[in-house]
Amino acid sequence: MIKVNNYRERYQKVVIPKMKEEFHYKNSWQAPKIEKVVVNVGIGRLVTSTKNSDDLIEKISHELALITGQKPAIRQAKKSISSFKIREGLPIGLMVTLRGKRMEDFIDKFIHLTLPQVRDFWGIPLKNIDQNGNLNYGFKDYSVFPEIAKGQSALNFGLEVTFVTNAKSRDEAIRLYQLLNFPLQIQTTNKSLNK
Repeated sequence: MIKVNNYRERYQKVVIPKMKEEFHYKNSWQAPKIEKVVVNVGIGRLVTSTKNSDDLIEKISHELALITGQKPAIRQAKKSISSFKIREGLPIGLMVTLRGKRMEDFIDKFIHLTLPQVRDFWGIPLKNIDQNGNLNYGFKDYSVFPEIAKGQSALNFGLEVTFVTNAKSRDEAIRLYQLLNFPLQIQTTNKSLNK
C-alpha cells in the first residue's frame, strides 16, 4: 500500500490506478476528480442584528481569507424579505471558490488538520454527498481551522465547505473520496449485519 499524504501525489499514484481498475476506464482522464472547493459563510443574521455591519463584514472577511488563503467575494440579497429584515442588495454571505494549488492545499488541511479538531467527530455521513457527487460539510465553529488562534477571536460564525467533483455517479464520487482519505462513515446494511 502506497502511503501518500499530498493530494496531487495521492491522486496520481493511488486514485487514478484504483478507479481505472474498479470502474474499467479506458484512459486516466475518465477518472473523476475534485474540480473546485467552495467555502460559504452566511452573514445575513449577523448583519441585520448589528449596527456596525461594515466592520463585522471586514472582520469575517479577514478570518475567511486566513482560512482559505484567498479574499472572499461578498454575496448580496437578490430580493427583499421583510420577515428576515433583509433588503435587496444587503450583504448576506461571503464566498470563496478555490481551484488549483490553493484547492489542493485546502483539501490536505481539511483532511489532516481540521477534521481531527472537530469535537465528537465520527466521520462524514454519506448523506452529505448529493446525487451529483458533491460533498457538503458544515462547521458550527470556524475556530477548528489551524490558522485561527483559539480563544482570541470574538467572532462566532459557522461555515460550509462544498467539494465539487466531475463524477458521473454518486458511487464514483464516494469511491473517489474514500481513495483520497476523506474520513467517510462506513455504511452498514442489514445484509452485512446478518453475516
